[in-house]
Amino acid sequence: MAWPLDGEHDAELGRICHGGATHAPLASPEPLWPLHPVAERWQVRGPVHEGQQGCVRYRSNGMWVFGTACLDDRVVGGMEAAAWRVYTDLFAVLEREGCPQLQRLWNYLPDIHGLEDGLERYRCFNLGRARAFAQAGRSLGEGAPAACAMGTRSGWLTVHFLAGRQPARAIENPRQVSAYHYPRRYGPCSPTFSRAALADLGGGLRVLFISGTASIVGHESVHVDDLEAQTAETLRNIDAVLEATRSHLEASWTLEALRRRLECTVYLRRPADLDRVRAVIIAHLGAQAPAVQAATYLRADVCRAELLVEIEAQLALVG
Repeated sequence: MAWPLDGEHDAELGRICHGGATHAPLASPEPLWPLHPVAERWQVRGPVHEGQQGCVRYRSNGMWVFGTACLDDRVVGGMEAAAWRVYTDLFAVLEREGCPQLQRLWNYLPDIHGLEDGLERYRCFNLGRARAFAQAGRSLGEGAPAACAMGTRSGWLTVHFLAGRQPARAIENPRQVSAYHYPRRYGPCSPTFSRAALADLGGGLRVLFISGTASIVGHESVHVDDLEAQTAETLRNIDAVLEATRSHLEASWTLEALRRRLECTVYLRRPADLDRVRAVIIAHLGAQAPAVQAATYLRADVCRAELLVEIEAQLALVG
């Protein structure tokens, strides 16, 4: 899958790869369908230069920057310290490149539900991320970028990011409490992300990034132990985000028109659930929908242990 970030594109800014043996120690969900390695590529108008800041390697064309941070939390004192270090280096890159506006983040954590000093590693990650955001003077709430946080079975803490010069418009889901307002029952620090972000790429092109979305209503996980119901609820939440986005678009964009442009990545906790989840998606969107035909299915752990499926999506809007 290739996504152009400029009107003309003749250079690759970055890519996220899943599968294959050449990307260790990067943490990466495992492909379930298609079975071969898959990649998501970001393209821009050249020239592109490369750089490194601490644990972050990145490429930039002066208007956009795409980078990947990778750090072994075992050598820096645990997941909280690793998350703080990763995001501190990331923000230094954005300042250096003059591209301060985070658009999208992909966070992959090995052993996401493991414990460190009695606290789940995902919650440790949230603490470190929030500390880096606050230290950099960044909002921990409204206006946060779109993101996902998935658990992997191997690798080091890995964060991919896309940033530019212009801010994206944060979109929230009216069916859900904003993640940054979750009560303390979900950990000492709330996650730092918006449900979606609408980025203006210029030239009449916009991209909607829909964060990792699961079976959550309000702030509660729903349909525990019911795979089909969780998948259907997740799709209703994506529809709600699309409807919320329509108020920022021209009236000609209907819900169905937005659905037809979806490109989805589906994360499954259990590989054996692939066919059942795909059947629910087909029933919701139709067998010929691009979101069905071109979907990527990956094996990963959702950040809440009781949730079995998570779906992220993006779509390009022209005009």
